[in-house]
Amino acid sequence: MASSIWSWLALALAALLLLVAWGGLSLLRQRDGLRRQVAALVHDAELFNDRLWNLADSEERYRSLIEAQGDLIVRRDGARIVYANKAYAALFGAAEQDLVGSEMLLPQLASRPLVLLEGGARSFDECLATYEGERWVSWIETAVPGPNGRTLIQRVGRDISARIAGEDALVEARARAEAANEAKSRFLATVSHEFRTPLNGILGMADLLDDTGPDAEQATYVAALRVSGEALLALVDDILDFAKVEAGRLELVEEPFDLVQLVETAAELMAPRAQAKGIELAAHIAPDLPARLMGDRDRLRQILLNLVGNAVKFTEAGGVGLSLARVESQLEITVADTGPGIPADRFDTIFGEFEQLDHGAAERQAGTGLGLAIVRRLARLMGGEVRVESRLGEGAVFRVTLPLVAASGAPEARIPHWPNQHVLLVSPAPFAARFLAETLRTTGATVSIAGTVEVARAKLAGDVPVTAVLIDHALGDTPAKEFAAIVAAAGIRDCLILLSPQARRQFGAPQAAGFSGFLIKPVRTRSLYEQLGNRFQPGGPVLAGTTASGAAPARQPGTGLTVLVAEDNEINALLVVRTLERFGCTAIWARDGREALKRVEASFAGVAPPLALALLDVRMPVMTGLDCARAVRAHEKRLGRATMLPLVAVTANVAAADRAAAFAAGMDDCLAKPLEREALLRWLEKLSAGSAGSLTA
Repeated sequence: MASSIWSWLALALAALLLLVAWGGLSLLRQRDGLRRQVAALVHDAELFNDRLWNLADSEERYRSLIEAQGDLIVRRDGARIVYANKAYAALFGAAEQDLVGSEMLLPQLASRPLVLLEGGARSFDECLATYEGERWVSWIETAVPGPNGRTLIQRVGRDISARIAGEDALVEARARAEAANEAKSRFLATVSHEFRTPLNGILGMADLLDDTGPDAEQATYVAALRVSGEALLALVDDILDFAKVEAGRLELVEEPFDLVQLVETAAELMAPRAQAKGIELAAHIAPDLPARLMGDRDRLRQILLNLVGNAVKFTEAGGVGLSLARVESQLEITVADTGPGIPADRFDTIFGEFEQLDHGAAERQAGTGLGLAIVRRLARLMGGEVRVESRLGEGAVFRVTLPLVAASGAPEARIPHWPNQHVLLVSPAPFAARFLAETLRTTGATVSIAGTVEVARAKLAGDVPVTAVLIDHALGDTPAKEFAAIVAAAGIRDCLILLSPQARRQFGAPQAAGFSGFLIKPVRTRSLYEQLGNRFQPGGPVLAGTTASGAAPARQPGTGLTVLVAEDNEINALLVVRTLERFGCTAIWARDGREALKRVEASFAGVAPPLALALLDVRMPVMTGLDCARAVRAHEKRLGRATMLPLVAVTANVAAADRAAAFAAGMDDCLAKPLEREALLRWLEKLSAGSAGSLTA
């Protein structure tokens, strides 16, 4: 029994010892686990601490970057500020923490329209009254997530005060520039009128003086007076036209015009200048070109005159050729000369403002150097371009291409049919003979060209019989007459002499020198066809206004017409009155618009001779020409007159706006100063024909 108890106790003790040993072992294991856990926690704490430092460092860098950019940042929960950066707080003169939790707003002084951006963002500019004064801020406003699922409104702004100030300065500068430009335009209009008024008197009086039959010495002085006046007028025109183009004030018109008349008139205007230098000027229009085109006739004429005038200026021997053709549906104007040529490195610079090509100090030409600059600007304004081709010593060729289309309803050119004719052209001119030959060949005629009398003799004795001969007076007076005798001896009755206007006055009767007639250079196509046609077709009609010998009869289209001249300048008034009297008119002078209106009213009342036409200067004292025209039209309406008195505005300013103002006032036409005789003649001829309708000059 006792031994059993001891056995049990021994077992119990062993078990207890085993349990204690197991528990100690378990505690040791738990201690190691706890140590590992503590070590892991310490490691995690260190990592977390490192992350906190990195995050703080990143936040500081981000904050520094934002602050360095100067952007304004604010977040609001509704109206309450939950975040504001230093730059935004500076607008209030406060610190960031002073704004957080408040609902502070800056007074808005001005704003610009809001713009919606992609993603729902909004952009707007506003002017704020800040602690430092007025400042413009450009904001971008977006919605961003906040705590507890709330949505915050974030605004990021940038100070744009300097930009706004620059824009305001630009607007102010633009306004000043526009005001200055408007003042310049008014100045140009005034200067144009003031220059043209005395020039009109100078040139017109020179014409009247020349008509009085001065002796040779006096005629030389008159010619010098006219040339000087025309040169001054050209300079004024260049400067004024360039200023208008540069200011963008030159307006183009789109209207039908007669191409042949335009080109031939331009050539005739420039011919005396060329012939005075002993060179020839010739013009040619391709037969396939429409007779009428749509475009700005006056600007096209300006291009022609500038190009031809420039070529004449720099050409001392030979001649200048003006030709027009159709190239790839565009009008191509070609002006070629036999001058000294242009270096290749100057092809572009010669189109610059105030540029002139010097061929030596002694050869520098007079002028503004604006002609080619105006041509380029006008060509580009009309949708075209200009280019030059040249080699030194071989002349120059200027080509202008313009996209001008044919006018609707334009008549086809009337070209005669002469397949059985053989015309011999005897001319040393570089362009005239070639152009005349091209014109004659369109009729089917055979054409031979001879530059000298010797060559002409050989061609005259050739196998193909010659039926007509054209002899250029440029051969020399004696050689031309001697060859005419040879032509007559050969039994050829049609022999025409080509004369310049100056040579025509000195040549005498062509028939007495052995010629059947004459043509004035530059030769008009219509005159060429009629002169030869009257001979190729005996008994054929002669063109109205010409005789069989080619001389124009004296015209008195104003016989029986009374014309009112309203002009405040005595010299210009005398010029117009005398010109009208030479055309057979009775001219009445009124010194201002009020006097002109009284004379018109007296004419309507039957107490003064009936007026056929009234020429009203636009700028007059007491009452302007436009106001006078309005008063006349109103008086006609009150009287119920069936026939309106033709009123023509006379002005130095003939821009589109000036013409529009004249027509709006009731004028029937608007003529430019200096008043061209041909323009006045067209009106008198129309009135003499019994029509008092409007005429387009």
